[in-house]
Amino acid sequence: MASRLKIMFSVGSFTTVLNVLVILSGLCFLCTSVRAEIQTAIIDKQTGQLSVLEGYQEDFVAWANFTDDIETSGWSFLEVTTSSQYNDSIQAYAAGAVEAAVTSQLIYKHWVNTLIGYCGPFSNETDYCERLGAFISTNMQWVQEQIKEQPSSPYWYQVRLALLQLKGLEDSYNDELSFPTGPLSFNPFGFLLFQLGGDLEDLESALNKSSPMRTLGSGSCSALIKLLPNNKELLVSHDTWNNYQSMLRIIKKYIFAYKVSPLGNSVFLPGGIQAFSSYPGSIFSGDDFYILSSGLVTLETTIGNSNPALWKFVQPKGTVMEWLRNIVANRLAVSGKEWAELFRKYNSGTYNNQWMIVDYKHFTPGKTDIKEELFVVLEQIPGLTVYEDKTQELLEKGYWASYNIPYYVEIFNASGCNELVEKYGPWFSLDKNPRAQIFRRNQTDVTDVGSMLRLMRYNDFMEDPLSRCDHCNPPANGENAISARSDLNPANGTYPFGALKQRPHGGTDMKMTSYEMFKEYGMLAVSGPTWDQVPAFQWSTSPYKDLIHMGHPDIWAFKPIKVIWTP
Repeated sequence: MASRLKIMFSVGSFTTVLNVLVILSGLCFLCTSVRAEIQTAIIDKQTGQLSVLEGYQEDFVAWANFTDDIETSGWSFLEVTTSSQYNDSIQAYAAGAVEAAVTSQLIYKHWVNTLIGYCGPFSNETDYCERLGAFISTNMQWVQEQIKEQPSSPYWYQVRLALLQLKGLEDSYNDELSFPTGPLSFNPFGFLLFQLGGDLEDLESALNKSSPMRTLGSGSCSALIKLLPNNKELLVSHDTWNNYQSMLRIIKKYIFAYKVSPLGNSVFLPGGIQAFSSYPGSIFSGDDFYILSSGLVTLETTIGNSNPALWKFVQPKGTVMEWLRNIVANRLAVSGKEWAELFRKYNSGTYNNQWMIVDYKHFTPGKTDIKEELFVVLEQIPGLTVYEDKTQELLEKGYWASYNIPYYVEIFNASGCNELVEKYGPWFSLDKNPRAQIFRRNQTDVTDVGSMLRLMRYNDFMEDPLSRCDHCNPPANGENAISARSDLNPANGTYPFGALKQRPHGGTDMKMTSYEMFKEYGMLAVSGPTWDQVPAFQWSTSPYKDLIHMGHPDIWAFKPIKVIWTP
């Protein structure tokens, strides 16, 4: 059974509708009313200054439509639209300004939950924080030098627009709106930290933080691309794995009317419209999972780096942090190969991931004579990026699974995974990792959207022999599943490495799109840790009830929703 939750807002003669179709597996249906907040950035005709007003204004530079439905569905929803009537720079700054205007409360809560103590005044990592601050500042200075030296470059033009959007976000949040006319200045420990979350995992190791946050073996996401029988549909899905304090979530849609470059004959961005799962204060996904107007769907799982010798490639000059390379590639690329070529430029060696780029322009339901260009896989580690067209492998196997283990042998060995296999066994191998085996066994059961959803939320660790850990006591382990629940592992157990211990960490969502859904930027989404075969996560009864989780629901037992954006 499915019920349609229609959220309609009217402002004067303007109406926007956000439809959220709630899929409840025939059990029941959800009805709720939610209030939207709309803010518009305009240019004051008398002063020429940018200001943000409540409600929708016809002469908008940018406007934002925000709905906080976290208590009911586990998600909030944000749509930001800019106007081509204004130059790209003011559009970008205004886009950030209106996003902050409608999400400031969530931004504050998310900061308190996840970052408030990071390199703050009471940090016990003073030396590391000084090194990090210097690294970020030097890198930002080098980036802005490239922007100045190559003003007509599409790459650096998009970097500048992303930074202007971030500046607008920060200025608006601080109630200090003033369009910058010179070089952009950022507090290295301000809103940049929201963008650098993934990069920080590797910067901590590269800059010798005494207690890095990355736990040995810790997974960061599961992904599955699945061709249904006879190629009748192509499903793309992603589970974020994260700390539970990060679960204030926003599904965003950006409709940006930017040009590719500042040149007079430039065209609009191929990826100017994007729908993605995200977080307060972040101008990209971070999970990552994107549906793009270019016809691409891009997603990743983290592979990390376990070879200390490679950290020498992590340098503040000559590199662009991953979050910016991600944004530029998503905006400019029209094919998987072009995306990979853009992304590999200025490799920072941080937030080292396996990226999957699906090009739906090369998929037609029922068509089986696809040759290439449908599917590209890229892997990055410090000093090395490898990508190939993997269309034929996807067609032959019928699926591609990703679970934090490098696929390419060169990346696997160079990143130190071979040494981890020697030390800890097949858990770190590509073929015998628990998730590899579960995906291989269960992917044949996927015949439609519902069965794909069940696989991506799968965690039957108490019963499934593939979830056993040979050197753990007890052997059943909540980490060893498609959607992890490490909080369910006993605190007094014995485990060979940190990822298998009890932690406030696991699969924190699921997103999925299809050939039919992606055309409208639609997706299925579930917020919170899985509770299909295990108890729902509840802060008040968990071992982690004393961790800060401002604004979170107590119990995370949300049903899947289908997000449809209606103009």
